[in-house]
Amino acid sequence: MVPELIFVAHLSLTVGEPIDVGEVVDGHRCLVPILGGTVEGPLLRGRVPGGADHQILRTATLTELDARYALETDAGERIAVHNMGIRSGAEDDIDALVRGEDVPPDRIYFRSQPRLSCAASRLTWMNERLFLGSGQRLPNSVELDVYQVT
Repeated sequence: MVPELIFVAHLSLTVGEPIDVGEVVDGHRCLVPILGGTVEGPLLRGRVPGGADHQILRTATLTELDARYALETDAGERIAVHNMGIRSGAEDDIDALVRGEDVPPDRIYFRSQPRLSCAASRLTWMNERLFLGSGQRLPNSVELDVYQVT
C-alpha cells in the first residue's frame, strides 16, 4: 500500500541569531533559538512558545537539523516536538542562508521528520503517527509544512 500525505498545519517559527559553538568532534555546531511562532492548519492551530534547533554543519552543502520545541493549541493543549531533518543545497546558497540572506526555496532541499508527543486525549493520535515536514529558511523565520503519513 502506497502511503499518502495529509496536510496537518503550517508552522511559522520565529528564530533568533544563531549561536556559533564552532568545530566540535562531530562537526561545526550552531544553536538556533526558536523564539515563538504560529501554527495554522486544518488539524492543528495554536502557537509556538519556544525551543531551539541544534544544528551540525556536516559539510559546506549539508546541515543536520535537530530541533526541539513546544506547540500550544488554541485550546491550551501542549505538544512536544522533536524535529530531525536535513537541509542541503549548493555551497553558495548555503553560505547565503548562513549570512541570513533570502534563498529561493527551490534551490534548497529542506525536509524533516517531526515527532509529535501529546498527553491530551483529543490529540493522542499524534503519538501513533509519523509526520513529514517540508521547510524553508528565511532570514528571521523557518516556514514548515507538516504532513501526516497515512
